[in-house]
Amino acid sequence: MSIGIPRALFYYYDTELIINFLKELGINVIISSKTSKKTIEIGSMYASSEMCLSLKNYIGHVFELKDRVDYILIPRIDNYYTNNQTCTNFLAARDIIKNIFNIRVLDYNIDLNNKDSLKKGLYKIAGSLNIDKKIISSSYINSYNKYLKSKKETIKKNIKKLNSARKKVLIISHSYNTYDDLVGVPIINMLKKEDIEIIYCDQFDTDKCINLCERKYKDIYWKYSKEMIGAYEICKNKIDGVILISTFPCGLDSLANELLILNLKLPYLNIIIDDVNGNNGIETRIESFIDILKSYS
Repeated sequence: MSIGIPRALFYYYDTELIINFLKELGINVIISSKTSKKTIEIGSMYASSEMCLSLKNYIGHVFELKDRVDYILIPRIDNYYTNNQTCTNFLAARDIIKNIFNIRVLDYNIDLNNKDSLKKGLYKIAGSLNIDKKIISSSYINSYNKYLKSKKETIKKNIKKLNSARKKVLIISHSYNTYDDLVGVPIINMLKKEDIEIIYCDQFDTDKCINLCERKYKDIYWKYSKEMIGAYEICKNKIDGVILISTFPCGLDSLANELLILNLKLPYLNIIIDDVNGNNGIETRIESFIDILKSYS
């Protein structure tokens, strides 16, 4: 049996845990290729014009997998309790994909208001595949421990970089944009060439980030937006600048990022990507931003 995981959107949240869990169960996990221009082009063909670039990207990754695997894993993520909501795309992606493609979907539901957790969802998936309960339990425990250890190490390394003598820039962006090979990675590579120390907003303790955001911004109720803004609160006195990366038209970012920008006390660059046909304009803006950083004390 093979299960496909699209390398977009959900892939950048808890996927290390999910992949390890499935592999522990003896399941062949196939991940779609890195994003290419063709991925976006195909996704755009099937998407509606109102969908953000990140969702179009996700559709393109599903297209790549649909004839290669037995199932495609697509979660439905509603909330992490009332005041920690997610983007509507995280809630609707499963139904959108099922309406576009005739594929077999394995899904799990995260709705903590109704006690539907990731753990419960993974147990349900494994149970539907007729896997023994003891094997499911031991596989989850092993996978979770590995994931937790890896996450702690990642956070530790990110915090350590705050002590770097180099110019430090905090990347504020959703993980599915930051690490995507056509969205965030080219920007990160430009910064690395200029010897900039990169701090990632998603590599801090999430609970701490959420708490810091809630103290200052009472009206934000999106989990991932809180984490991004809270990351700035953690390191605002130790960094030299901020780069915000969004894909058009992201409703969450249009509100949360603008609110943060109004309160920024550091040089910043707000990049909104609506296509991936060229980076010349972005390169020029980043070069100017770096010049500002170097002259800013």
